[in-house]
Amino acid sequence: MAVQAIHHRTVAVRGHEIFYREAGAADAPVLLLLHGFPTSSYMFRDLIPRLAGRYRVIAPDHLGFGHSAAPSAKEFPYTFAELAALTGEFTERLGLDRFALYIQDYGAPIGLRLALAHPERINAIVTQNGNAYDEGLGTEAWAPVRALIAERTPRTEEPVRAIRSLEGIRRQYETGVPPRYRSLLNPDAWHHDAALMTRDGQDGIQLDLIADYGSNFALYPAFHEYFRRSQVPLLAVWGEGDEVFVPAGAQAFRRDLPAAEIHLLPTGHFALETHAPAIAALMDDFLGRTVGRAV
Repeated sequence: MAVQAIHHRTVAVRGHEIFYREAGAADAPVLLLLHGFPTSSYMFRDLIPRLAGRYRVIAPDHLGFGHSAAPSAKEFPYTFAELAALTGEFTERLGLDRFALYIQDYGAPIGLRLALAHPERINAIVTQNGNAYDEGLGTEAWAPVRALIAERTPRTEEPVRAIRSLEGIRRQYETGVPPRYRSLLNPDAWHHDAALMTRDGQDGIQLDLIADYGSNFALYPAFHEYFRRSQVPLLAVWGEGDEVFVPAGAQAFRRDLPAAEIHLLPTGHFALETHAPAIAALMDDFLGRTVGRAV
């Protein structure tokens, strides 16, 4: 099968330039990849080529992340509701009326809000450390975030700022990765993320989003009801060493989706850094049975 070129494009949504990576045939089943914090569509660099021969793969950078526009927090209301609405408009601009979702970290509440708004558009979900259950929240990792959500003050902001420092980001990549896989971690990944996190305005953008994360907790019951009503096919490919979204969050999907396929992998929060081939193989099998493949 010929290697598919990856195109790097932008589209204006509400006057904001949204950057995205795209590969695969225009008439192939669509797979929408939604990244998490503090990264961008760059996290999918090893996954896209492995799937683009059979799917139309589209991976946008959320507003404020990666190569997308980053208006200041005074110019744009950085909430998960707004990012989800913007992502929905992005899919409409590209004419995507039916697609499978890949959700990771921030991509989970953004993607699941899309599913609540337009359940008829979602034909499958792949969640890679993309949480939707209280038991998936690591107690220690979430303590500073919960403190910020409860009361936003200079005192509660400071520990959260540390999460997006170079060392804080590197820790997210390395934590939970067994020694035998450590050499697969590419330091370009956390240096890339950290460099983009130093742009003007990022302090306000990221603090506003983290402070708003409690709005996602409030939607967990609605997400669960969506799962129960739709019985959407779901594959969880989860780094079991993740301290942010712990393995219990993966197992919890079976409570509302008994047929969910759950795979715990010996790695951490950014599982694609060490297990892209395994994840691509699991996805290809799952998507082939649920949404089909390009001929």
